[in-house]
Amino acid sequence: MSGILYFVPTPVGNLEDMTFRAVRILKEVDYILCEDTRTSGVLLKHFEISKPLKSYHLHNEHFITEKIILDLIEGQNIALITDAGTPGISDPGYLLAKAISDEKLEMQCLPGATAFVPALVISGLPNNEFFFAGFLPPKKGRQTKLKQLASEKKTIVLYESPHKINTCLEQIKEFFGEETKVSLSREISKKFEETKRGTIQEVIDFSKSKTLKGEIVLVVNNV
Repeated sequence: MSGILYFVPTPVGNLEDMTFRAVRILKEVDYILCEDTRTSGVLLKHFEISKPLKSYHLHNEHFITEKIILDLIEGQNIALITDAGTPGISDPGYLLAKAISDEKLEMQCLPGATAFVPALVISGLPNNEFFFAGFLPPKKGRQTKLKQLASEKKTIVLYESPHKINTCLEQIKEFFGEETKVSLSREISKKFEETKRGTIQEVIDFSKSKTLKGEIVLVVNNV
């Protein structure tokens, strides 16, 4: 009988966001795939989980997916976690899910932490329809992507890094318009969690008034 691959969300900030089921699954599997063994090691130690860790990240996922498939066929149960959040959502996981689907093997994704859902809910912006764009292209294709998103008549959700946030906000103002309403959330579920809502210019002024740290979620009203 073949094994199961579990996609297990891990906290994006507060360790209390870890679910009982996630802890149980991580204690029961044969081994755990993770982005960074050092980062995941801290989490597992906190929950007294002692299982072999194997690296699975953007730079090696093409090379080790076949081995993982063979382990599943042989009956091993495996968990995939990332440094924070749900695997496959702007993190490694898609290639493995596709391979498992192609092989008609079993996989399960546990519900749990992800940064964009809380940010969307507390944005106060329409969330009945939204377009999750993840991270924008780093350089080439960035403006083309923003132009494409500006044509989507839905709420847009983006991830952005602190050192690019001011440029990103200025580009949103350029392509979406000066009346665009935006919600900026950072440090979701952490001690210094913060959300700023307002017009794009108000959010630009806020961002430039301080040095923002931590992963940032932008929710843009484009309805």
